[in-house]
Amino acid sequence: QVQLVESGGGLVQPGGSLRLTCLFSGGVFGRYTMGWYRQAPGEQRELVGDIAFAGAPNYADSTKGRFTISRDNEKNMVSLQMDNLQPEDTALYYCNSRDWLLNTAWGQGTQVTVSS
Repeated sequence: QVQLVESGGGLVQPGGSLRLTCLFSGGVFGRYTMGWYRQAPGEQRELVGDIAFAGAPNYADSTKGRFTISRDNEKNMVSLQMDNLQPEDTALYYCNSRDWLLNTAWGQGTQVTVSS
């Protein structure tokens, strides 16, 4: 079974930065598209961005220019670098994996809070 473990969340001031990481295990990493999602209180879970085994990441419009997704296929890890964080970025951030049959797995989430 695929297992995903996120880390790196925390409390930052507006304009600050965080790097989230997600460790993948339990499958062949290269067969999965990896993604980051977030869910704010009272809101639906939304896509932040995703990345396949190779190629350019796909980002939501709200994060373009501030967030960067990268994938380390040697370490079975995907990262989300978040710069110039704003209060509206406050959410629980989840790592996601998706295979060709659209089966998905989720991590438990890591909290990001942006506040002065």
